[in-house]
Amino acid sequence: MRLSKIVRSVLKTAVYIMDQTADQVDRATSRASEIADDTREMIYPPDHTLRNVLSFAAGVGVGVGVGVLMAPTSGAELRGSISDKVQDISNRVRGRGEAYATGSDVR
Repeated sequence: MRLSKIVRSVLKTAVYIMDQTADQVDRATSRASEIADDTREMIYPPDHTLRNVLSFAAGVGVGVGVGVLMAPTSGAELRGSISDKVQDISNRVRGRGEAYATGSDVR
């Protein structure tokens, strides 16, 4: 009879310890979720501007990559064509910048 009381007491103590441990784990899990949510809000603000810009940049990168891989011209011709287009755009931007700097409206 005395042994069963000791076993019962040990089992009750074990259940109490497990219950307390489960409560601590629940509190730690809740706190970790709060920290993750706070961090997520700092990295990705509610307006999602950063995420949208990164998604756009990734899309542009994938598009350029696919375009280069699927281009019907050779690499040298493609690089020359891209260089010419970039130079043309650069010249147009410089021309508009000079027009704004001098106050004239050149189109």
